[in-house]
Amino acid sequence: MRALDRKVLRDLRLLWSQALTIAMVVASGIGGFIATLSAVASLEEARDSFYAQGHFADAFASVRRAPDAMVQRLAEVAGVLAVQPTVEAMARITVPGSVDPVMGQLIGWDERHPQALNQVQLRTGQWPSAAAHAGGDMEAVVNESFADAHQLRPGATVSALVNGKRRTLRITGTALSPEYIFGGLMGMPDMRAFGVFWVARDELAAAMDLRGAFNRVAFKLAPDASQQAVLDMVTRRLAPLGGAPAHGRDEQPSHAMLDNEVREQRVIGTVLPGIFLAVAGFLLHVVTARLVATQREQVAALKALGYRNGTIALHYLKLVTPMILGGYVLGLLLGRWLGGGLVGLYAEVFRFPRFEHHVAPGLAALGLAIVGTTAVLGTLTAIGATVRLSPAEAMRPPAPGRYRPALLERLVPGRLTPALRMILRNIERRPLRSALTTGGIAAAVAIVIMGNFFRDAMDAIVDSQFTLAMRGDVVVWMTDAVDAAAGRELARVPGVLQVETGRRVAVRFSHGQASENGNIEGRTAVPSLQRIVDSDGRVALPGTYGLVMTDRLAAKLGLRPGDHVTIEVREGRRQVREVLVERTVSDMMGLNAFMQRESLNRLLGEGDLANNFSLRVGAHALPSVLQDTQQLPRVAGAFSKATMLRNMQEITARNVRIIGSILTAFAAVIAVGVVYNNARIALAERTWELASLRVLGFTRTEVSLLLLGELALGIAVALPLGMLLGWALTHGVVQAIRSDQFMFPVAIQPRTYAWAAVCVLAAGVGSALVVRRRIDRLDMVAALKTRE
Repeated sequence: MRALDRKVLRDLRLLWSQALTIAMVVASGIGGFIATLSAVASLEEARDSFYAQGHFADAFASVRRAPDAMVQRLAEVAGVLAVQPTVEAMARITVPGSVDPVMGQLIGWDERHPQALNQVQLRTGQWPSAAAHAGGDMEAVVNESFADAHQLRPGATVSALVNGKRRTLRITGTALSPEYIFGGLMGMPDMRAFGVFWVARDELAAAMDLRGAFNRVAFKLAPDASQQAVLDMVTRRLAPLGGAPAHGRDEQPSHAMLDNEVREQRVIGTVLPGIFLAVAGFLLHVVTARLVATQREQVAALKALGYRNGTIALHYLKLVTPMILGGYVLGLLLGRWLGGGLVGLYAEVFRFPRFEHHVAPGLAALGLAIVGTTAVLGTLTAIGATVRLSPAEAMRPPAPGRYRPALLERLVPGRLTPALRMILRNIERRPLRSALTTGGIAAAVAIVIMGNFFRDAMDAIVDSQFTLAMRGDVVVWMTDAVDAAAGRELARVPGVLQVETGRRVAVRFSHGQASENGNIEGRTAVPSLQRIVDSDGRVALPGTYGLVMTDRLAAKLGLRPGDHVTIEVREGRRQVREVLVERTVSDMMGLNAFMQRESLNRLLGEGDLANNFSLRVGAHALPSVLQDTQQLPRVAGAFSKATMLRNMQEITARNVRIIGSILTAFAAVIAVGVVYNNARIALAERTWELASLRVLGFTRTEVSLLLLGELALGIAVALPLGMLLGWALTHGVVQAIRSDQFMFPVAIQPRTYAWAAVCVLAAGVGSALVVRRRIDRLDMVAALKTRE
């Protein structure tokens, strides 16, 4: 073994505790990087594989009733490779033993003509038979997530209200579809409240009066086709038949949720590990710089003996290599474990035939390259100045530091204790190191805030959407717009205390060259059950003659209050109107606009119409009200606010706790790494000074305060800076992951700031106690023998 290699082993033995903390910081960064991006890559791979295997469509359209002969006309559209018509219907589902409202999507299955697109994969049981059944029963295959949520097995039955008639669905098996990977309603994961049922097409067509016709169609496009041109042509051909505008995958609910999740996790998997690796680079810099400073004479001797600068630099790179490689290997193992856990969480919401976690070799190699670059930069910047010195100059001890009154001393002369003056002067003597130390601790505070922000955001969403905005207990929506007098019929249902009418109209907003799909929500003049609440919790009123538009939609269209926007109604007569934008509101959900329902009806030249009703019901009357609304004609469905909230929180609240706990643990590693390493470095640099003070009569406590007081002051400064950084980091991440469907509110509660401070303080105190033990065991005779 060469002499320099033996020196590496000797230095590692002396620096083992600091090397361990650096390795832990590296492991946290690589673990978060590998876990997040490998889970996202696994999600994308499972999605792409299922899409290819199931021939997932590229475009979709709905129509009231189109004859089967229309399929040929649609297939003739330039750019269309395949057309898949289906018969589908929304139905209210009743699951035995459950009073919760459930919506079901019934899809016709024809064993004689297997689907060319959106192919369904049978998981258990068998496909439904078209043979007649006693009592009008229908056999059905149900999607796997709904079956698992309600423990439905082949042979179980549920009832469905299909086109106003109650039918019994007998479960024959479970299946998965690329069209319904995400389980939930309104963009919220809720496997209990939404199910997909594949039934015999002939039976469903007969029930919906769609024999020889279809009401939904999917398309596969040629690779070089213009999607917008195809969508426009399909829309024009289906418009006379009551078709809604065709759309691509971006508006397909399941795909949109998948796409948003992938984009969000890519942002988080890049930003947070970057912070960890930056801190690791800083720690490598200060540790190596400290070691080189103490070995200044050894470096000079090596240069005098003929060792080249590159050889000496390589020697110190060998020193940090075990720290980096150890952290990388530990981080790789941690990333595999955490990534598997994330995939498990994804699998509860996104269902695939095959969904396994794996770390791609390219991702592991990228992580190693990032860590290697961090190590090289952190080390070379620390040793560069010393290695470039001539042997004679390096043999001389470094010039003593210049101590002068600190800035605070000059501001408040005569009011500082000697110990505090010593602490302040030492901080000013090394401003860069002090600033980086403070920055590292601040980063730990910011990460704790970021990790626990999602809990605060969910609380804000629940408070805003379920308490302030949605003040009714039940929302009932109709198949089509009906006379608003239907609200009086709902008011007569026993247990209903108040009814508020509303109307939602799907439109396309256009301004100049920009256009976006969205909805106009018609509300009462002063809503009480369906209020408009912005992201700051303020209540807004709908537009009187014009629109109150969400700020995201206005920004996309380049609109400001006072401008006019063109709306094209995407249903019925497809009217086109010019509407004034009265003002904007910061709304979390979707790209919408609001106006008074009466004004909306006048704008469209229609009567007093409504298609949704919000009900406030009496205590304990919820189950009976939900049951009674099923008997009313033209009611498409209803959902209970309490049930939706409960089902959502079962998944999201737990996931938020898990993510917050992981990030808090990672932040504690950063805090320990920064505080402990700087305390050890300060102790090594000032051992002679501290021993001299002990000889002069200073107690152990007084000596400890001189060293640890500097760290305490750094933490005190880092806490408010970290809180500000956490606020800025949260804002940046929220802006990066926001989508058309949803935007997280930036709502950080005082408890989150307090928890971040407690976590970092605990890490700092723990590190300080370890260093204090070393101070107490200081060998004064050995320390005073040698001056560094």
